[in-house]
Amino acid sequence: MALNVRVLEAFSLYRFFHVGDAETLALQGVSLHLDRGEIVAILGPSGSGKSTLLACLAGLDEPDGGYVELLGARLTRRPEAARAAMRATKIGILLQSGNLFDHLSVADNMLARMCLAGVVDPRRVDELLDLVGLSERRAAYPAQLSGGEAARAGLAVALAVSPPVLLADEPTGEVDAETEMMLLRLFKARRNAGEATLIVTHSEALAAHADRVVRLRDGKVVDA
Repeated sequence: MALNVRVLEAFSLYRFFHVGDAETLALQGVSLHLDRGEIVAILGPSGSGKSTLLACLAGLDEPDGGYVELLGARLTRRPEAARAAMRATKIGILLQSGNLFDHLSVADNMLARMCLAGVVDPRRVDELLDLVGLSERRAAYPAQLSGGEAARAGLAVALAVSPPVLLADEPTGEVDAETEMMLLRLFKARRNAGEATLIVTHSEALAAHADRVVRLRDGKVVDA
C-alpha cells in the first residue's frame, strides 16, 4: 500500500466569527495533511475548532485565511458550484446529524448521492446496505430509524460513490457499541483499500485506532 500520497491538505487556515462586537477566533493558522491509506483523528475539547475545521476541509465553509487542496487541486476560494462538484466525487461527509433527506428512503438517499456524482450503481447500494446492516431497512425513512440506524445510513450515503476522502464528525458520539465497532471496521477497511479517513472526535478511545492524531485547542494545533 502506497503511503505519503497527499489527498487532502490545509495550509495555515484562519476562521473568524463575529457576533455584535465580539470576535471568536475559531481557527488560528491550522495546517494539516491527510495521506492515502491512513486514518487521522482530530482530537480536542468542545469549542476547540474541530467542526469548523472539518467544514473548511470539506469546502462547506470558506476560511478567512489560508487554503485547502484536494488531490492536488485548490478547493478554497472557488465558486460554490465548483466546490460542490469536487465534493460530489471525491469527498464523503458524515456529520453528527442531517445526513439524510427526510422525504427519501435510506436507499433513495444513497441513489440521490450517486446522482450528484453522475454514477448510479444499484449493486453498490445493495453492497453498502449489507455492510452497514440495513438491508431490511432500505425502504425506511429517516424518521423511522433509531439513532444507530441513522448513523449507519448516513455512513452508507457518505460512502455511496467510494470517495477517496471521508470526513467524519464525531461518528461514534451517540451510537451503541455495536454500531461503533461497525464504523471502526469500515474505517479500517478503507485504510486497507488505500482510501483516507479523517475523524473529528473528542474520544481518546476512538483516536487510539488512528494512524496519526492532531490535537486542537483554542483553534490551534497543539500536537500532531
